[in-house]
Amino acid sequence: MKTSFYIARRYLLSKKSHNAINIISAVAACGLIVATMATVCTLSVFNGFQRFGTDMFSAFDPEIKITARSGKTFDLNTLPMQQISELPAVALITETLEDNILLRYGDRQTPAVMKGVADNFRELVPIERALFNDTLRLHNDTSPLATLGIGVANTLGVNANYLSPLELYVPKRTSQINLANPTTWANSETALINDVFMINEQVYDDAYLIVPICLARQLLEYTDTQVSALEIKLQPGSNTKSVKTHLRQLLGADYEVKDRFEQQAEAFRMINVEKWVSFLMLSFILLIASFNVIGALSILIVDKQADVATLRSLGADNRLISGIFLAEGWLISAVGAIFGVALGVLLCLGQQHFGWIKLGSGMFAVEAYPVALSVSDLAITLAVALAIGFLLVMYPVRYLFNKTVR
Repeated sequence: MKTSFYIARRYLLSKKSHNAINIISAVAACGLIVATMATVCTLSVFNGFQRFGTDMFSAFDPEIKITARSGKTFDLNTLPMQQISELPAVALITETLEDNILLRYGDRQTPAVMKGVADNFRELVPIERALFNDTLRLHNDTSPLATLGIGVANTLGVNANYLSPLELYVPKRTSQINLANPTTWANSETALINDVFMINEQVYDDAYLIVPICLARQLLEYTDTQVSALEIKLQPGSNTKSVKTHLRQLLGADYEVKDRFEQQAEAFRMINVEKWVSFLMLSFILLIASFNVIGALSILIVDKQADVATLRSLGADNRLISGIFLAEGWLISAVGAIFGVALGVLLCLGQQHFGWIKLGSGMFAVEAYPVALSVSDLAITLAVALAIGFLLVMYPVRYLFNKTVR
């Protein structure tokens, strides 16, 4: 152990000649603890909201989604389907077809996004946990079935299992409109309302309905091999990034391969921007709190002038003596940063298990603030807190030492 660090540790733990020095040192450490703890908790709350958003989107978004880079649809025959299905990480592949349509029920109508899905769609995502009746059905004995987002259902004034059929209209894609008979502008089909889903995300709840992909193809006048997207479920424990990279190499530049975060890039980008802006603001507060260390060190230097004189008599040079006070400042910063991170972790774990801080009764999709600890965030917070403390004391200690000791 270096001599300067050993003496600094003794100064940190021993009682000072004036009790005020102990109090000021404790206040300096506490300020760093509180600022570091607040940073850990804030970043963890943003992580919690991001994870909560991911969980909600997972009821509708696949783990991997393949779309054409240009155009609304692509032909399955242009893809190496056998190679994709034989990848060890691929558990399930399903076809989907999306487009804008007009819905009509009685005297009400609204635009919507029709998502045609295959029969194995319920195996792709846990959509049934978002349904009111817990069962996704695409057909009955006589008619195709539609499942509506709750916002769409409210606009049309319908609910699950209504007896009257829902009317779907899509502009004709392959023929011209007859101006003498404008009513022929659209293809139309009917479907019975099977259920209503609520993802708690406006982008889906207020716009989407799910129908059989055969109905979507019939309305949109597409062939049996045309799709808007190929959606993939991975085996548990698979590395999504690795699979995504492999698929991009396999498919080439004509196709986009996106994971759940990339499918909802705007929403997650906003959370990330808010998270790191908050981190910068908290880092500034951490910087201000670190100035307390300067006050504690300046008083300690004055208090230890007799010890400095003794050390000089024993042969200590200026480098060793200034190193003692630098180490003292670093120790105070390290204690504050480490204890702050530890307390932040404990508070987040308590919030995870007990939900101490509530968002509001019945107003949100989650009752308590969601939190999720991230090792990388903890490492960044600890590194920044230590760096601020270490760098901040270097110049002031040397300046104060030269003024008061020499």
